[in-house]
Amino acid sequence: MPYRTIIEPFRIHSVQAIRYPTPEERLAALEAAGYNLFGLHADDVIIDLLTDSGTGAMSSKQWAGMMDGDESYAGSKSYYRFRDTIKELTGFAEIIPTHQGRAAERILFAVTVHAGDVVPNNTHFDTTRANVEYQHAEARDLVIAEGHDPSSLHPFKGNMDVAALEATFDDVDRDRIPLAMMTVTNNSGGGQPVSMANLRAVSELCRNRGIPFFLDACRFAENAWFIKLREPGYEDRTPREIAREMFSLADGCTMSAKKDGLANIGGFIGLNDRDLARDCRNLLILTEGFPTYGGLAGYDLEAIAQGLDEVLDEEYLRYRVRSTAYLAEKVLAAGVPIIQPPGGHAVYLDAAALLPHIPPHEYPGQALAAELYLDGGVRGVEMGSVMFATRHEDGTETPAPMELVRLAVPRRTYTQSHIDYVAEVMIDVAQRAEHLRGFRIVEQAPWLRHFTCRFEPIADP
Repeated sequence: MPYRTIIEPFRIHSVQAIRYPTPEERLAALEAAGYNLFGLHADDVIIDLLTDSGTGAMSSKQWAGMMDGDESYAGSKSYYRFRDTIKELTGFAEIIPTHQGRAAERILFAVTVHAGDVVPNNTHFDTTRANVEYQHAEARDLVIAEGHDPSSLHPFKGNMDVAALEATFDDVDRDRIPLAMMTVTNNSGGGQPVSMANLRAVSELCRNRGIPFFLDACRFAENAWFIKLREPGYEDRTPREIAREMFSLADGCTMSAKKDGLANIGGFIGLNDRDLARDCRNLLILTEGFPTYGGLAGYDLEAIAQGLDEVLDEEYLRYRVRSTAYLAEKVLAAGVPIIQPPGGHAVYLDAAALLPHIPPHEYPGQALAAELYLDGGVRGVEMGSVMFATRHEDGTETPAPMELVRLAVPRRTYTQSHIDYVAEVMIDVAQRAEHLRGFRIVEQAPWLRHFTCRFEPIADP
């Protein structure tokens, strides 16, 4: 008979020790980092949920494949395995390796996007937005209204607002829209999935207007699993079949293989347009390396090829999504506000709801993220106005639509007891939320400031 408990579909083969810094050590470490969790030494962190990007555990087959990696500068056999695996999965004719996802974005947008252009997306993630804006173009977010409501239980809160996309196409000159994009799953909006019906509607609209349609495919497999679980007509389809249909609706994609590639590094651009692929390869040679390695070692290409096969295993995806939902259910039961329903890769705390006494310009998400670390050594990341505020030339800011803290669960890395510990820390911090105070930024960069900015706490009035 089937059992309710979903176990990890693997055995642990190797382990790394966790250091337990004292509360005093954690405070000293955070102060030295300017209260920016990106600045912490990893060995000062007990449970690291900063990101799921490249932080997962690789399988024995991935490690074995790495031993067979071909490090030839040009024409490596590992490249051809990488290329053929991705072609079979996506159907794209041209596969260009890059060292990670933001490199794929940088190359694609440098070739296609120009000053004054508009690039629509359901919601741009941080590096995607930064690479569009670096070209002096507008990154326009068009997620459905439910995507801005943390408590909404809409099953596909990552969907694009198709009417808003059509209005953008009507209002902006065609030659100023080089492409449209969909992020699956929608990381900035809580890891929320996009339905196949919505992907199809956006694809049809783009093709009718002659606008190329791209996927930011970092978490394509998790999105495929949500379609299988939630969208009528797909319950009997395999994740691989669903993923192939998703890719068939697009003209190309960028991907960080550090997510659903199950690898520690790497990414790619997938294209059908040969002329565009030629232009991207020319820039790749300038910035990344020869087109058959793209800034990666041969053993990395092997790990990605194997990972893209493993990620579509149904038992893995069932465990992956369920382990995230388990954390969400525990903290929800204790009254901690989060984005609902939980996404596939992370639990997103609603800092605005938990800390209503801290205004957006004092960064409630940063206050909450810092306290989670101080309380229990759990490192998450702010995804609110530090990361996504609109900054104006006069020094003012328009706050982000939501003030969130993301706790991203690395793949195949932590056990249930680790997750239980994280839930205890979250609940403890939430119970004394009214005592938390905000932060001010004292040093920041012009791009992607959340990676390197420094804060100081705002004293009690």
